[in-house]
Amino acid sequence: MDCEGCERRVRKSVEGMKGVSNVTVDPKQSKLTVEGFVQPNKVLRRVMHRTGKKAELWPYVPYEVVPHPYAPGAYDKKAPPGYVRNALADPLVAPLARASSFEVKYTSAFSDDNPNACTIM
Repeated sequence: MDCEGCERRVRKSVEGMKGVSNVTVDPKQSKLTVEGFVQPNKVLRRVMHRTGKKAELWPYVPYEVVPHPYAPGAYDKKAPPGYVRNALADPLVAPLARASSFEVKYTSAFSDDNPNACTIM
């Protein structure tokens, strides 16, 4: 989004949709956030139809949501601070971003959250 007119047009395109409760536009990141009970695909189609602009779902999720944020395919240098690519939604990258039960068992053995963990005295 280059100007305030584009920002206003994008906002107006989804404000009237049924189920939308809040709309925020971040022009620096070219990001439109829609809150409410509405299907994401309907929002995408409506924005593309009403504005003539390309639209896609935001590919990034907060850093804490992904079990292995530095797995190949999850870490992205273009992501805003505190965000990584949603690797769990991508079927090609998901096996690399998920921890196996073997990994979980051995990483939790030395965890501060585990009261039965190995301690060194």
